[in-house]
Amino acid sequence: MTELSPILKQATPVTVDHGAGCYLYGTDGRRYLDFTAGIGVTSTGHCHPKVVAAAQAQVASLIHGQYTTVLHRPLLELTERLGAVLPDGLDALFFANSGSEAVEAALRLARQATGRPNVVVFHGGFHGRTVAAATMTTSGTRFSAGFSPLMSGVHVAPFPTAYRYGWSEREATAFALRELDYLFATLTSPAETAAFIVEPVLGEGGYVPGSTEFFHGLRERADRHGILLVFDEIQTGFGRTGKFFGHQHFGVRPDVITIAKGLASGFPLSGIAASRELMSRAWPGSQGGTYGGNAVACAAAIATLDVIESEGLVDNAAARGEQLLRGLRDSAVKAIGDVRGLGLLAGAEFTTATGEPDPATAAAAQRAAVDKGLLLLTCGAHMNVVRMIPPLIVTDTQIEDALAIWSEVLAEL
Repeated sequence: MTELSPILKQATPVTVDHGAGCYLYGTDGRRYLDFTAGIGVTSTGHCHPKVVAAAQAQVASLIHGQYTTVLHRPLLELTERLGAVLPDGLDALFFANSGSEAVEAALRLARQATGRPNVVVFHGGFHGRTVAAATMTTSGTRFSAGFSPLMSGVHVAPFPTAYRYGWSEREATAFALRELDYLFATLTSPAETAAFIVEPVLGEGGYVPGSTEFFHGLRERADRHGILLVFDEIQTGFGRTGKFFGHQHFGVRPDVITIAKGLASGFPLSGIAASRELMSRAWPGSQGGTYGGNAVACAAAIATLDVIESEGLVDNAAARGEQLLRGLRDSAVKAIGDVRGLGLLAGAEFTTATGEPDPATAAAAQRAAVDKGLLLLTCGAHMNVVRMIPPLIVTDTQIEDALAIWSEVLAEL
């Protein structure tokens, strides 16, 4: 009998029958409070009526119109609508399907626009599983091991992960910027560096927010040396952090952003945004793809933007995120070394009595939560961080329900 690849490891034993809002309903008849949101994808919850209606209507009109062959109205409308929420000056878009594709498109643009071969990424970052994206990923060797040689021209600098270093945020930031300057002196000349590619909050790396001083330091060095600053907003975009894009917490201007996940409420859609001038420096023929800008996905994205705006989901993410982080900190036990996050990206890091990573206890907590009806995931280099990523529509009552289950889990560990 044909089956899924045995290498695909399921985080939960749940087989879903249907979903609605913040809940998934299993074929076993159980209801689960979903604090995974498809790894941050179902921003408007499962099967939001407005998104469903938009997709259904579009399926009956046009399912696929390959967008370098023909244009279609959902694509053009989405492009215009994104102009209202994108950072100032980022007025040109290229659409693809996955986050990895978007990251590789940003890399290609950076190298072609600058004529430089190298990029700098930051320790703990996740950018995807395709060869170039996996080369730039340092959140865990599982994403890049076993299919070397990887892409050349990638250099890794520290991210200001204060808890891991045992320092204050200021000390970790000073160290990270100092080491970046040392990297310029020893590994890649600024004149050969095309871009910095960085997440505003490390995702798979353990839900670690950056700092204002760190990102301003990147911007200053980028301006000084003609390097492009690329923010990977694939997990942090579209309200997830309590602002529309994660980098907006830090008051820093990007040259390029990558987008995906929460853009289309579960339909495959990704892209990059840059200035028209910068995008025009890409080589002719270097951007394209069969399914990018799919009509149904674009219609769902338009509806997603409508829901985010009309239901005040960015503000809700900020308020519910504060509630969630406060509750996680209040309920933390000795096994939890750190609680951190930004908006509705929250992580609890499990450590041993001597401060070492404790993936076994994190996994046990995640499994126990699932057994009690709360779906969670783990992340981090050692998979010792339990993360909570509810849909942006989550209510204060649902946050309290999740925290109550989490408190039960911790009491039973």
